[in-house]
Amino acid sequence: MSLASRLIDFFSKKKTVADETDAQSKVKQQKLGKMTARERIESILDENSFHEYDLFIEHKAEDFGMDKKFLPRDGVMTGTGDIVGHPVCIYAQDFTIAGGSLGLAHARKITKIMDHAVKLGIPLIGINDSGGARIQEGVNSLAGYGEIFYRNTIASGVIPQISVILGPCAGGAVYSPALTDFVFVVDKISKMFITGPEVIKTVLGEEISMEELGGARVHSEISGNAHFFAESEQECFEQIKKLVSFIPWNNSKKAEKFPVKQPKSNYVISNVIPKESTVPYDVRDIIKCLADDSDFLEVQEHFAANIVIGFARFNGETIGIVGNQPMVLAGVLDVDSSDKAGRFIRFCNAFSIPLLTLVDLPGYLPGIDQEHAGVIRHGAKILYAYSEATVPKITVVLRKAYGGGYIAMCSKHLGADFVFALPSAEIAVMGPEGAANIIFKKEITEALDPDAMRKQKVEEYTQKFANPYKAAAAGYIDAVVAPEELRGHILHSLHISANKVENRPAKKHGIPPF
Repeated sequence: MSLASRLIDFFSKKKTVADETDAQSKVKQQKLGKMTARERIESILDENSFHEYDLFIEHKAEDFGMDKKFLPRDGVMTGTGDIVGHPVCIYAQDFTIAGGSLGLAHARKITKIMDHAVKLGIPLIGINDSGGARIQEGVNSLAGYGEIFYRNTIASGVIPQISVILGPCAGGAVYSPALTDFVFVVDKISKMFITGPEVIKTVLGEEISMEELGGARVHSEISGNAHFFAESEQECFEQIKKLVSFIPWNNSKKAEKFPVKQPKSNYVISNVIPKESTVPYDVRDIIKCLADDSDFLEVQEHFAANIVIGFARFNGETIGIVGNQPMVLAGVLDVDSSDKAGRFIRFCNAFSIPLLTLVDLPGYLPGIDQEHAGVIRHGAKILYAYSEATVPKITVVLRKAYGGGYIAMCSKHLGADFVFALPSAEIAVMGPEGAANIIFKKEITEALDPDAMRKQKVEEYTQKFANPYKAAAAGYIDAVVAPEELRGHILHSLHISANKVENRPAKKHGIPPF
């Protein structure tokens, strides 16, 4: 037999072993209620579009009997494919191969596909299902993680990076998803943590389950590490497909334009905002009144719900939306909502996605807990993000815009290109009740009927300051707009700012309040 024939035979056997492993993996994963690495990739990508690379890569480890172990694909599948016709790079760890553990060869398969994604200017999707570093490879495993983290950072703002947690993601492994743009988790399947339950029990003597420590709900609702939560893997994959349809392939392109659709007729702004300024409403209903087809893809829906972020289309073009949510804590800004909004604003700016800000808040959340949690530092993140952003920025004051909250929510003073207000807008240093109690304290306390005097002074302050016209007279509001005309004003603003250019001082980079 010739050398060529022997090589073909050798690698054919390895391919056969890999295929047999796929079949065995399916049985193992099904017992855990999970899909295999291949099934996951093929479920995300368009049918028959996946092309696998580096099937024959093997580890070079020799210690602890590793020289006798053949790990098919070294526990990770990498390749390229399409999502609704859009090219992407993708990898998926295989938990059934050495627990999906990451060794140097495993890591270099991942870094190779990451390099491809940057070079080709297409999104990167990483499916994490791994027990962590491959202990038998020692520091080489740690080197592999470092090379991945470095590339995550270099690729940041160049191509969209999406992480999908479909199993354990433990120890140092969690920092790759943390460096990416969007993290998807699935209930009862996703687990992310630095130190596992066993370590916590040993060190702190506390019993805790993986789900309580770092399950999908924990990271969706409490830590904010996850951006999308799904009940099943298939639902997760549909979420990924929808997200990819909204965002551009890379930072030199715009997101694909879709056919223009009018908002659905049952969404009317004047029917959403209550006449009483203290009555809450759902800002997502306002978004649906404005967006094409009333379609809105919310990001981090379950975390810091006092602010709403996500993507919509206006005239077929993708825009990012940030809006205070009056239904939760009256829409105030706090530590978590500032982090959530600030990060989203920076993503939109990096990928040239215009920003629409919907304002209705009484200010920053007061209290000793917030002060000790660093609301000054965290609150500054949203100020920094809006000020730094050079994409078209359109702001609409729906109702309350008080104090520092008015400034922070992309006011004219932070560089908003257009600021509109509905007639229901109230723009002031603080709410009429609080302001009247301070400004007219003497008149109220000395009055024969303090309650009647307080009511009179609140009305006086409201008429003078708690409306959009004072701000409009100062040029801080470009137009006071009737609700039924608002979409038209936004569309026109997006149209004329499409070629916006904003020059900034030369510098290596700014220093945000991390």
